[in-house]
Amino acid sequence: MLGGAFAAFTVSAGLMHSYAVFLVAFIEEFRWSRAETSIAYSVSQLVAGASSPLVGALVDRLGPRRLLLLGGSLLVLGLLASAFISALWQIILLYGVVMTIGANCLGLVVFVPVLSRHFVRHRGMAISIVQSANGFGRAASAPLVQLLISTLGWRETYLVQAAFMAAVVPFLASLFRRAARYPLAVEGDPPPTRGFALIALPSPEWSLGEAVRTPHFWLLFAVYLFTGLGSFLVSLHQLAFAVDRGFDKLYAAGVLGLGSFLAIAGTIFTGTLSDYIGRELSAILAYGISILGVVCALLITGPDQGWLLWLHACFFGLTWGARGPAITAKTADLFPGRQLGTILGVITIGSGIGSAAGSWAAGWIFDLSGSYRLAFILSIAAYLCGCIAFWALRRPPTR
Repeated sequence: MLGGAFAAFTVSAGLMHSYAVFLVAFIEEFRWSRAETSIAYSVSQLVAGASSPLVGALVDRLGPRRLLLLGGSLLVLGLLASAFISALWQIILLYGVVMTIGANCLGLVVFVPVLSRHFVRHRGMAISIVQSANGFGRAASAPLVQLLISTLGWRETYLVQAAFMAAVVPFLASLFRRAARYPLAVEGDPPPTRGFALIALPSPEWSLGEAVRTPHFWLLFAVYLFTGLGSFLVSLHQLAFAVDRGFDKLYAAGVLGLGSFLAIAGTIFTGTLSDYIGRELSAILAYGISILGVVCALLITGPDQGWLLWLHACFFGLTWGARGPAITAKTADLFPGRQLGTILGVITIGSGIGSAAGSWAAGWIFDLSGSYRLAFILSIAAYLCGCIAFWALRRPPTR
């Protein structure tokens, strides 16, 4: 089950993150501005957040296998139609709505409730393994999609992606054929063994209404919002930024892709570390390393500073998604119960808002100033706000 969740999330993350490469191709062919080209991605993040409560409620009722089949079908449909787009509204509809809902059905909101019921003492580790698929998919997709676009063209690349998705969906769904609901962690369960951080498990069966009435719910919402804002003020425009600084497109995509591979180790490490030292310290460590990566990007002035591009790719890539296991596990720690998927889905709206605002704002700032400098500075500020909000979650909520 854990392997199936990792594989499904890898595929969906790789397909969705490849938009950063298509963005450069769209700018060259259609001459859209950076802000215009970013609209589809911003809409995607908003739709991802808005649809998360529905997906969370559906997985609580239907289970992961049926959602995998539904999401995979939507992704195949969106990829096929994207090969024939000729206007901005078409890619906004296909990528921003159809494909995003499909990818959400292969994402964390679907798998975390099942995994959190099965893994209690090692919840952070289990979630981090699945979360690391985000970095793996992102790392593999950037150089591969850039190579396909350079050799075949971007329309043909969409067709290749559609064929690949159609082939793997039945296999992914089969991995969850026997997935069953596992018993919930209830009050009175034995605490983690010696050597692990003692994570207090609140009373079980939190409802969405009860969770919303606690400050912890809104602090988690703020953490998701600031994390999405800080990450996507940078990530969507990384390749465009590197090309503007004079780096070759394929070389820059390769560097950023290799840096993203570090997210696999970084995510698993911070998620596992959160089981030992606590969710808060683990997340703050990840925020700090991300800030270092953004600072390295701010220092790049030309293509002769390839070492700074490598440092940016490594630091930023190492912690891409690394806060996710700590944040998601913290949500499961604070609000366990059968409605965890619904609660997590509603909180994820914050991530959608932050990611949408960040990805569009970075393009808009570039169109106004001709530089991503202000966007990157705002990214650092958002990460710092995320640290403060997360640190305020140290004590569990009370009804």
